[in-house]
Amino acid sequence: MTESLLRFEDILEMVASYKPDCDEDLLRRAYVFSAMAHRGQVRVSGEPYLVHPLAVARILAEMRLDELAIATGFLHDLLEDTWVSESELEAQFGEKIAAQVRALTKISTMERSFAARAAAQAETFRRMLLASVEDVRVILVKLADRLHNMRTLHFLPEAKRRAIAAETLEIYAPIAHRLGIGRIKAELEDLAFAQLYPEDHRRLVEELQQREDAAGSLIEEIRTTLVGMLEEHSIPGEVRGRIKHLYSIWSKLNRQGVGVDRVYDFLAFRVIVQTVPQCYATLGLVHQLWRPVPGRIKDYIAMPKPNAYQSLHTSVIGPSGHPFEIQIRTHDMDEIAERGIAAHWMYKEGRARPQDAERVAWLRSLVEGQQENPREFLDSLKLNLYPEEVYTFTPKGEVYAFQRGATPIDFAYRIHTEVGHHCVGARVNGRLVPLRTPLENGDIVEILTSPSQVPSRDWLEFAVTARAKNKIRAWVKSGEKEQAIEAGRRLLDREARKLGVGWKQLRDDKKLAELAAEHGFGKVEELFAAIGFGRLSPRELLGPRLPAEAEAPRGPARELPATVTTGAVILVKGQAGLLTFRARCCNPLPGDDIVGYITRGRGVAVHAASCANVRRLLLSAEREVEVEWGSEEGSYAVPLHVTFEDRPGILAGISQAITGEGGDIRSCHLATHDAGSGTVDFVVQVRDREHVRRVIAAVRGVANVLTADSRSSRRLRSPEAALPAGEASPPRRRGQRMPN
Repeated sequence: MTESLLRFEDILEMVASYKPDCDEDLLRRAYVFSAMAHRGQVRVSGEPYLVHPLAVARILAEMRLDELAIATGFLHDLLEDTWVSESELEAQFGEKIAAQVRALTKISTMERSFAARAAAQAETFRRMLLASVEDVRVILVKLADRLHNMRTLHFLPEAKRRAIAAETLEIYAPIAHRLGIGRIKAELEDLAFAQLYPEDHRRLVEELQQREDAAGSLIEEIRTTLVGMLEEHSIPGEVRGRIKHLYSIWSKLNRQGVGVDRVYDFLAFRVIVQTVPQCYATLGLVHQLWRPVPGRIKDYIAMPKPNAYQSLHTSVIGPSGHPFEIQIRTHDMDEIAERGIAAHWMYKEGRARPQDAERVAWLRSLVEGQQENPREFLDSLKLNLYPEEVYTFTPKGEVYAFQRGATPIDFAYRIHTEVGHHCVGARVNGRLVPLRTPLENGDIVEILTSPSQVPSRDWLEFAVTARAKNKIRAWVKSGEKEQAIEAGRRLLDREARKLGVGWKQLRDDKKLAELAAEHGFGKVEELFAAIGFGRLSPRELLGPRLPAEAEAPRGPARELPATVTTGAVILVKGQAGLLTFRARCCNPLPGDDIVGYITRGRGVAVHAASCANVRRLLLSAEREVEVEWGSEEGSYAVPLHVTFEDRPGILAGISQAITGEGGDIRSCHLATHDAGSGTVDFVVQVRDREHVRRVIAAVRGVANVLTADSRSSRRLRSPEAALPAGEASPPRRRGQRMPN
């Protein structure tokens, strides 16, 4: 049934099928109220706006949620897009529904800068997650809202489609994964993939369709064999064969650098039985039929994933030597794998069951101890949403799960903040190891501490979890801010003496407090810190306080051009006369969101907001400035890394694709391998980010090209290497122990 033909009665019938005693009056009132409020509004597609809340309510009904969640689905856009006030909504539907709709309402901003938009986005997410800690239905409604928006995304302009798709892939799909809602997670990923990489998506669909047609008989042969095996051993169950979803296959192709014809385990079979003993019995029978692939047997029943997913996974070598995956689980496990927390989210007297509350406890960690800097919050949020894949143990047998790459530092902060602060070393499986050692599945970790140890900025280079990074960063920043306050005090004193402004008079007359307020600082210490970090000039601060005859004549403020190739201007908002340059680590281009970092002696380093150095540790929030692209056009050198299957004329074909899109090749380095593959690294002159996308799409369309992207094949430079010569990382703190 299409959204345009969807009726309220259809949704009511769906809810009644799994909840016969549902509150029909609440649902009907919510639908009618939404229809009245959205009357006359249309979507970009031209459809009546009411189609959207109806579709969101239907998705929630498909998730088998209760009436309160579905009513919120009908009403979720009222505060944002209609005349309805929060007080009126509360009067009509009560405080709980009003609070949920408020938590789902975006914070808007008229500012165009990246910093202002990031601040609004960060606050929107923070508010939504805080509300979800109290009631997970908030995030479930948001997932349904995002899913329908993604299904109808093709009506929006390309730039907006790409931004929404990127946000979906970075935040909403991982949230669905962490809540265990596999069906929504897979659809969100595939829809985002189609928008972000349309050419790759089209090619993959065509190639998989060809492979699926060719493998049709093989799929049926394997399914029939599995069904016969269950019947022979009197195990009641069913077998489903499927092709893995597109985004997961594409991600694997990019990780391994191979073509679709070299990926054989794109097939997956699911065996659904009734009991846990039958799961293990079926696993043994499968291994008697086909030889298992070493290292590919995973027992998520004995050790469930953090999102409560349970299943047995094994990869086997099937007919004709082709490997494929088999997942074995019970009906309850399959229900949880598809619908996640929504499968058992029940309410009694308005409160969640204790076991359900435990399953969303991680939501609190997403906002726990978060700093006020919007970029750091958003980066920390994305980091915390990565799947946890490594299971480790304390010497007492407690289990801790981490994402890949986690180190003993992450383990220490997971135990307790004070354990992390005073960590001096670790024993992994009884052996002393460096703190930067990546943990592996099954490691037994013992943390060694010392009262005299304090966190080091260097720890940020190998800490992986958001909790560890937040705690280390908070410690380091507290020390750096103290130093900046003292430095700012000295600089202001020196400038006051030079200009003849009495320092004592300033303090006695409370002028500093007035100055701080004039410049947007709540405390004098924040004013000193801004001076110490170089964000505010003492002369600029004291100039208006000088007698008119004492002031030196000033020329008009102007923005200086950035030091870029043939140079487009990069403007520093609110700061006149600051030199800018593009950071070498990420080479931002017009069309990218950018952030600025005040260096020592070279002006403002401009990074792409997505730069790994920005995300990891390089920038101190106090030294960030808002920057934006100017209107002048320029050209920029960017790296282009291509992998291919070797054939005569491949280099000529790639070169023609680049020049055909207006790219100017400045250098080229080609290497071929004995296995019949090769790589080529270009430096190409382009105009902006959209130009890069067109060039990459053209290269990917060349026959036998496997991958193409604008990232260098070399490893990312260290944060220090991204700075100009002589620029050092912010100082490390040495001092006394700080409280938790």
